[in-house]
Amino acid sequence: MKGINLYHEVPCGTPDAFNVVVEVVKGSSNKIEYDEEGGYFKLDRVLHQSTFYPFDYGFVPQTHSGDGDALDVCLLLTHTTFPGCVVKARPIGLLRTSDQDGPDDKIIAVPVSKVDPRFEEVQTIEDLPAHVREEFLIYFKEYKKLEKAKYDKIVIEGFKSIGETKEAIMKAMEAYKTKP
Repeated sequence: MKGINLYHEVPCGTPDAFNVVVEVVKGSSNKIEYDEEGGYFKLDRVLHQSTFYPFDYGFVPQTHSGDGDALDVCLLLTHTTFPGCVVKARPIGLLRTSDQDGPDDKIIAVPVSKVDPRFEEVQTIEDLPAHVREEFLIYFKEYKKLEKAKYDKIVIEGFKSIGETKEAIMKAMEAYKTKP
């Protein structure tokens, strides 16, 4: 029995409320990736230093971003989920980064209120405690530190507004439709 392809068959949603397919769960050091064409999860690598994901991490299906993959999402949740879980989320900001492969934006999102009401008051990245925002910056600057060829290419531009975030999501949704 063949399952569905989570990248091509799960609807993306809208820039205001979109689906996130979880690849890596909070607390893991395993970089799990979804093979968009093959439709399966694979272990890309174990992080090379003693660090872990401080959030669930995944992608918005039916999107195509600047690095050639689906749009990345850092998902803040009350409790972690599991790889393959689809969570309806909404954006609160974007962390603009680039790495050895070029632009690599990270959407920062929270579940919609129906899924987890604990984030109702969080509307933008500025609504998060300063400590949490700093964790994002430090994590993405340092998680490849022992991978020298990658680490030396990481640039953290910083957080972008909710308007710029939704614009980036819309652009990635449109790019998927025109992707060869």
